[in-house]
Amino acid sequence: MIISASYRSDIPAYHAEWFLARFRAGRALVVNPYGGGVAAVPLRVGVDGYVFWSRDPARFEAGFEAVRAAGLPFVLQHTLTDYPAPLERGGDPARRIAAFRALAARHGPEALVWRYDPVLIGPRTPPEWHRDRFAALAAALEGACDEVVVSFATFYRKVERRLAQLGEGWSDPPPAAKQALLAELAGLAAARGMRLALCCQPALVAASGLPAASCIDPRRLERVAAAWGRPRSVAARPRPNRPGCGCADSRDIGAYDTCPRGCAFCYAVNRSGAVFRAAPESECLGPLPVADGEGPRLLL
Repeated sequence: MIISASYRSDIPAYHAEWFLARFRAGRALVVNPYGGGVAAVPLRVGVDGYVFWSRDPARFEAGFEAVRAAGLPFVLQHTLTDYPAPLERGGDPARRIAAFRALAARHGPEALVWRYDPVLIGPRTPPEWHRDRFAALAAALEGACDEVVVSFATFYRKVERRLAQLGEGWSDPPPAAKQALLAELAGLAAARGMRLALCCQPALVAASGLPAASCIDPRRLERVAAAWGRPRSVAARPRPNRPGCGCADSRDIGAYDTCPRGCAFCYAVNRSGAVFRAAPESECLGPLPVADGEGPRLLL
């Protein structure tokens, strides 16, 4: 089993104490966001590795060390885009670049994947802005990773609503314009020793010839384990989350509406000012449903 922590929330940035408490306890409870059932997910026994997702993991070193000390490989999907506020509230990019490079030095570049997504085209972030920012970030991260994952923004209603409230314009460029920008970004990445892959963009994969990303990737976890001197086999069947997804099967332990960062393009938060904050002793990152006054129904 591969544990994802988490594409529903930024656990390394905001819920490090909660994760460490759950990891020591050996399990977490997870609410199915679509059906409401509650499942107990083991975090140590039967686990092959972890995939973490974060915009700012600098305060999560104890979590990385705990997982590694247990003999489990991990991969960090680290998002660095550097959008202007209020589109993104990511913090000082220089500090986050330094943290990225420090993690690569400690755990190896195989354990980090740079995410430059979503690519949001608008009046303040036209294609030339993305070329400049991507080039600068790629230069700053050279040698610290070998892959960058890119995707163009998906305009969910909540995202459109937030952008409108902020007075931010946006556009969805035609395929030819996207392909042209991707070709430039891929060239910039290759010049810095990185492969560019596309996340959940099947039409662009077919048109551009660029590879599809596998964000939950058993083979990368195996490479990390081998680099650490602890070779292991990670078995997981393909299980895409949506069209064009190249991910393997995993269990996500996060919860929607638990990230307070407030990025305008975030799909994981409905109302940025009303996120749930779990106590470190809570078994579940999000609120547990209550059935008939008897507590949640646990699916073991």
